This record gives sequence, structure tokens and C-alpha cells, in this order.
Amino acid sequence: MTKPYPTPHIAACPEDFAKTVLMPGDPLRAKFIAETYLEDAKLVNNVRGAQGYTGTYKGVKVSVMASGMGMPSMGLYSYELFNFFEVDNIIRIGSAGAIVPHVNMRSVVIAQGACHDSSYANNFGLPGAFAPISDYGLLSACVETAKEKGIDYNVGNIVSSDIFYNDDLNEKCVGMPVFERWAKMGVLACEMESAALFMNAARAGKKALSVCTISDSLVTGENISSEERQTSFHDMITLVLDTVVKISK
Repeated sequence: MTKPYPTPHIAACPEDFAKTVLMPGDPLRAKFIAETYLEDAKLVNNVRGAQGYTGTYKGVKVSVMASGMGMPSMGLYSYELFNFFEVDNIIRIGSAGAIVPHVNMRSVVIAQGACHDSSYANNFGLPGAFAPISDYGLLSACVETAKEKGIDYNVGNIVSSDIFYNDDLNEKCVGMPVFERWAKMGVLACEMESAALFMNAARAGKKALSVCTISDSLVTGENISSEERQTSFHDMITLVLDTVVKISK
């Protein structure tokens, strides 16, 4: 008998997922996390290569699934997980670029909110500008866990952009490059997914958080390789997994 899959993008049933899903952008990172950190991990989705796994960590059921790159992709997968697969919490785990000097390479940024340059919020027909923020319970549990583990972390605002190759990134626009203008507003880092995740969580009445490792710096020009991005984010991964254990108690 054929399974009645709830959506055309995820070939699974609600019971195949844990209530908390970790979402890296890269499918290979999802595979790496499942095989390295989870016990009895099983592949529950591979439609379009968006690999999703469910297993246990320290006895707690947890899923990890790729979101793909950008807000449209994160928006699609997080919407389906929240609204069709009975997922309560989604925590993005990914990479980000530092845009202020005091955020160090390979440190962790825990996003309190996500500015954006996207039209994604237009979908909700709001009569003003919505401020996408993380869930405070997830945020506070993650910060507490980071302190316990002695991890180098920052908490604050990030910016989610629809654009990776910004045309005026290296040119003067309104007196300064784009990232410097965000930095002047206290924004710590840039990435491409969190704002859409936070908006979908708010609309669904669910919970979301974004935790990113700094993989490059727009201030110093430093960066790490794509291979390192896939395999070297141990502090971030264990931080989020231990946060999942903490909220499950």
C-alpha cells in the first residue's frame, strides 16, 4: 500500500519526524550530523536530495533535514514541517558571515532576530513591517547551554539576505558598502535563511531558533573551505543537540 505523503516535497509521514528538527542548509551536512551524532539514524526523506534523518541523541528523538539555500527554500520546507508534519521546533544550524570586528571566526552566533532584504513578509499581507524574532524559550536554553559548554558565542541580530553576490557589496552606496550599513545598526552577521524560518514559525504558532558558525568575515576577508563548513562545526552541532535535550526535560 502506498504511503499517503502529506506534501510533494517530503516523502514521509508525520510520525517519521521528531518534534524538533535541526535544519542545516546543506544536505551533506544533514547526512554528516545524522551519521556522526545520532544513534539509529534513519533516512526519512530524500526527495530532490533534501536529505532528512531521524534518530536519537542522549535518548531524545531528534530529526535533521536540509533546508536548501535561501529564504524560498527554507520557507517551503519549514512551512511543510510545521503545518503538515506536526513539528513543533525548528532550529537552523548553518554558516554566517561576520560583519562586525568582535565576532570571531568559528565562533557561534545565536540569532535573537533576523533583519532581511526580502519580500517574503509580503505573503502575510501585514499593514506594516514585521520583525522576525526567535523563540525566547529556545534562545534562553541555547544560551544557557553555551555557557555550560564554554563556547565562544554572541547573541544578537543577524540579517537574512536574498542576495549572495550583492552588486554594490564592494562599492560605495549611500556612503558605505551594504554590510557596513547593517553593522552600524548593531547587526552581527549575515546569512540567507533565518528570517523566513522565523516568519513561518510565527504564523504557524510554532517555535524557531537560528544558530550559526562564523565561516567567513566581511571585515577581515577570512574564510574557511566548503569541506571545513561541512565537517568542522562541532561546537555548534553539539550546542544545539544539547539544547534539544535540555528543552525535552
